[in-house]
Amino acid sequence: MTENIIENLIKIISKLPSLGPRSAKRIVLHLLENPKISKELTQVLRTANEEIKTCKICGNLSVEEFCKLCNDKTRNQEILCIVEDIADLWAIEKTKVHKGIYHILNGNLSAVEGRNPEDLNIENLLNRIENKQNIFQEIIIATNPTVEGQTTAYYIVELLKNENIKITKPAYGIPIGGEFNYLDESTVGIAFKSRKEFRSS
Repeated sequence: MTENIIENLIKIISKLPSLGPRSAKRIVLHLLENPKISKELTQVLRTANEEIKTCKICGNLSVEEFCKLCNDKTRNQEILCIVEDIADLWAIEKTKVHKGIYHILNGNLSAVEGRNPEDLNIENLLNRIENKQNIFQEIIIATNPTVEGQTTAYYIVELLKNENIKITKPAYGIPIGGEFNYLDESTVGIAFKSRKEFRSS
């Protein structure tokens, strides 16, 4: 019975990003050998699950209905930055370069993993653009420079081709296949400052 519980714990922990069975075993053993840490973690996770919500505007995490970025009226409401996930938003925010607002897609298009447009937060994006009645002057498509990220970017560009909005993307400094979340602040900052217009051709 005890072995089954431990095996289930290892199986669950190993599902976390960048963790395999061996790392998961070390974490589980550490938690079981340190019940105080295990108890604190359980309480914090329970509180997080109960109190943290998804922002109804951009998709960011928040304890309120709308996140602090969407509620911040000092941010430039005319510039919208589209990112794949929350980790990318955090990485960009750390640079303090982007002064506009965000939209989180919750992933990218991937034929291999079976992710289609309806699986992403694209419909809400189009609704935001339509409801803003031409308030957006620029949309930065900051999907990652991976095959999936660029496929997603071109798909969005095609959807917005009839909108009278400047569409840009981060420029040099981001290596092909890289992800914002794993890049240093300086690299991301330079890429945003030097962004260029997005061309589908």
